[in-house]
Amino acid sequence: MNESRPESMSSFWMPFTNNRDFKQNPRLLVSAEGMYYKDVDGNQVLDGTAGLWCVPCGHAQPKIVAAVREMVGQLDFAPTFQMGHPAAFDLADRLMEYTGHKFGHVFYTNSGSESVDTALKIALAYHKARGEGGRTRLIGRERGYHGVGFGGLSVGGIGSNRKSFGPLLPGVDHLPHTHNLARNAFSRGEPEFGAELADELERIVALHDASTIAAVIIEPVSGSTGVLVPPKGYLKRMREICDKYGILLIFDEVITGFGRLTTPFAADYFGVEPDMITTAKGLTNGTIPMGAVFTKQFLHDAFMEAPPGIELFHGYTYSGHPVACAASLATLEVFKEQKILEHAKSMQPYWEDAVHALRGLPHVIDIRSVGIVAGIELEPIAGKPGARAYNAFKKAFADGILIRVTGDIIALSPPLVLEKQHIDELFGKLTNVLKNLD
Repeated sequence: MNESRPESMSSFWMPFTNNRDFKQNPRLLVSAEGMYYKDVDGNQVLDGTAGLWCVPCGHAQPKIVAAVREMVGQLDFAPTFQMGHPAAFDLADRLMEYTGHKFGHVFYTNSGSESVDTALKIALAYHKARGEGGRTRLIGRERGYHGVGFGGLSVGGIGSNRKSFGPLLPGVDHLPHTHNLARNAFSRGEPEFGAELADELERIVALHDASTIAAVIIEPVSGSTGVLVPPKGYLKRMREICDKYGILLIFDEVITGFGRLTTPFAADYFGVEPDMITTAKGLTNGTIPMGAVFTKQFLHDAFMEAPPGIELFHGYTYSGHPVACAASLATLEVFKEQKILEHAKSMQPYWEDAVHALRGLPHVIDIRSVGIVAGIELEPIAGKPGARAYNAFKKAFADGILIRVTGDIIALSPPLVLEKQHIDELFGKLTNVLKNLD
């Protein structure tokens, strides 16, 4: 592997990046193992973000590495249009087992964005298959992030992600977000106030009529917008309203799936079952791009009642890619053999205490935590939204810790194999960063 600096960085148009700023002082990672990256200068960087929320089992897990190496030499590619390969079916069974058999089927994608667009299409096609083709309206939520496909952008609620791309999909409404800094600041777990915000769905139903609404999609915990934890009772109320009107409920668990809350999915943590779950990221421990949509049995059954032929005209060249399937199968084995969820649960109290110990530091106006994830909200610099947190990100990297920032919020989501010494290192260094932040 080349661990030297690239000859030129001009050709790569980097995603979600201030390209001009980055290329003046690049942060280049060249290897990773366990809880740490190594940069191009040989410095260790503690991974406080599990890559990009996607490495729950830690980096370079030997079992996953070996599975990928073996499969790429055995079956580098196989199509899943009108044919298949054993690993795709084996993985589907294992994933259903991982959900506790609460879902019946898996549709493979290659990313969270593709999983979201797939789930939205399944919702629309499901209603049409049942003779309710008038259900075409989709409901998202303010401050929601559902990837960067046109479907995901349309139901998403982050203005900066939407504003450059025109009107997007028609027939989309948005629920209000649940963040209430005045009443819920410094919450541990679910905030006390805000369950009534789910009743806004009743208003949208009254406006458009339930017969026009196909699905509601929400993140159980909004990750990319700054770790917004649902108020107590909010998700259960949302489930009740969707049931009342025959509206499908989709949980976007691209971030919260595979242990982030110390349970298999956020649906398990909050005790609410959606009709579909979108996943990616931790599905393969970030090793190979892969996503999936888990569907309830009744959704699949509605398509199987159609005349013989292709039931759903949708899919991707790389749906169920054999190397990705091998990586995911190995990831599930690591979860089981190393008791990843149990370990994360044992670390959760120590993690939570360390997170909330930041209260009182300069510029910290809120702290939110649930499972092994946290959001630290900073007071913005007047006239420069996002600048304070971005400066914290750069200072933290220079000090050997990787954090993620969105607006003026620091989001932390380390690999679930973390130990107490990693928590101490992460928050010791972050405390120093915050104390010396302008």
